[in-house]
Parts: sequence; C-alpha cells; structure tokens
Amino acid sequence: MVRLIGMWDSPYVRRVAISLKFLEIPFEADQVSVFRHFDAFAAVNPVVKAPTLVTDDGLVLMDSTLILDHAALLAAPGRQLMPMDLNGHAQAHRILGLALAACEKAVQIVYEHNLRPAEKLHRPWLERVQGQLSAALRLLEDEMRSRETPWLFGLRPLQPDITSAVAWRFINAMVDEIKSSTYPGLAEFSQRAEALPEFVSTPFD
Repeated sequence: MVRLIGMWDSPYVRRVAISLKFLEIPFEADQVSVFRHFDAFAAVNPVVKAPTLVTDDGLVLMDSTLILDHAALLAAPGRQLMPMDLNGHAQAHRILGLALAACEKAVQIVYEHNLRPAEKLHRPWLERVQGQLSAALRLLEDEMRSRETPWLFGLRPLQPDITSAVAWRFINAMVDEIKSSTYPGLAEFSQRAEALPEFVSTPFD
C-alpha cells in the first residue's frame, strides 16, 4: 500500500488524498507536518516537501501533480480523472493551472502574514500577489458559471473539480481578503464538492 505523507490542511496534500479515494487506490495517510515534525518528515524525504508519496517499492515521490500523474497509472480502467479527448484535456489543464496558481498565491499570502516579521512585510509585493490570486479566482468563477453539467466535464468530478474545490476551501479559510460573496459560483461549487464522501472523509480542519 502506498503511503501519503503530509497534513490535510495543505491544499496540495488534500487534493492528492481525495484523488486517491476517487481513483480507489488504497493508501496509508501519515499526517506529518513540515513545520512541527520537520525531522520526522526529513527522515522519509530529506527535501521535506508535502505531499510526499512512498510507493509500494519504497520510492519517494513529491509534488502533487507528479504524484497524481503516477497515481493515474495505478487506477483501474474507467477511474481516470482527466478528460481523454484533446480539447477536453487542454481545458482541464487550463482550469488546473488556474486552481494551482490560486493555491500558490494564497500560500504566499499566508506565509507572508504568518512567517515574516511584520516590520519586514513588503506591501507592494503582497498587493501584487493578492492581485494575482484575485485574477485566478475571477477566471475560475467564469469557468464555474459557464458549465451546464453537474460537474465541469460531465456527471462525475474529475481532477479540475477536485483541485478547484480544494483550492477554494483553503483560500476561503486562510485568506481574509477573499470573500465568498465575490465568487458565488466558486463557493457553491466547492460546497457541493465538500459534501461528497471523498471530501468529507478528508477534512480540511
């Protein structure tokens, strides 16, 4: 059984955990923090990057996108989480790019507020990152509003759905400047996703 290392309050770890459940790939969840359990994490992966996945053969993988690329090869036929047609595949990657960019900018904002001393906070840089986050969310909101199917690519959630919902849950909880009322489509979409068993059993809190 593969072993997934990292805390579910990380959007990157959580998207992998939820995806593995949708893919029906059994895994052992080892919720080790890169901050509170640095040495324990380093004993498995000296780079201390979450998520980390340890394969059945003991190979250590990192980076959520690369882990999910490998996980797709482990899934049973019909369980894949990406569209197979060329246009759908490109659209899926566009949405994933927006959701992951939003995650990246949100994490930068959280780190800036929580880790950098207040007297060293660089306001122009922070405002630029906030602008980038808002741009990514506006484009994701447009994607949510333009779809007529229950999920972005049909009747079941795929990777763009999972990552977008996970991203919003993290951002809405961690970035005070972002309000649900500004992105109602994204907020409603994420709320529906969070009610699914795969999300409920992988709580952010």
